[in-house]
Amino acid sequence: MRLFNWAMLAMATIPFASPSARAQEAADPTVHVVSYIDAAFTAKAEVARLLRQLAEASRKEPGNVRFEVLQRTAPSNQFVVLEAWKDQQAFDTHTGAANTKQSREKLAPLLISPVDDRLNITTYVATPPALARGAVTVVTHVDVPGNVRDKVLPALKTLAEASRKDAGNLRFDVVHQKGRTNHFTVVEVWKDQKSNDTHELAAHTREFRGQLTPITGALYDQRWYRAL
Repeated sequence: MRLFNWAMLAMATIPFASPSARAQEAADPTVHVVSYIDAAFTAKAEVARLLRQLAEASRKEPGNVRFEVLQRTAPSNQFVVLEAWKDQQAFDTHTGAANTKQSREKLAPLLISPVDDRLNITTYVATPPALARGAVTVVTHVDVPGNVRDKVLPALKTLAEASRKDAGNLRFDVVHQKGRTNHFTVVEVWKDQKSNDTHELAAHTREFRGQLTPITGALYDQRWYRAL
């Protein structure tokens, strides 16, 4: 998704489980799943339909906390599914369910690449409201070298807490991958594009990027979506 020099890439992709990461997982067993789906352009309407069906069925399953299907504003053939399950057992039951397997089988020939599933655990998550019609969702990757993972946590926490107070913010969560705990995903939901634009210029947003950019050596990889 982003261009790194080879040395930075090697450092950023090493699985790294710090004591704080293990403590977070023990304290909050919620499993957060971020799945990226790239449809063929001619099949994006059918993919959207199948994903909506999957979401409707999945929300009825025991242990489901959230199941959201989002379509990227551009290019519009890209989707992301944001799931939350109360624990690993609930998620495993879901993945093994006949409906889930059948949905994946129907999706497979309509995609230009396999579904990219990323299992995450809670970093800084607040209880969100349901997605509002017309809301803007922003999904951002923050991947840092493993040896500075814990040093970035305070900056992410400060950003999340300050951003939740911004006008128009409906949600601002941070999760990290279970296998690569130095790979974070930031999920923002804004009432409308105007409130998101205002946030982008806020002092706390700029301060965070000023701290992050020298560490990652890469652009801030943001992607805008709308809920289906």
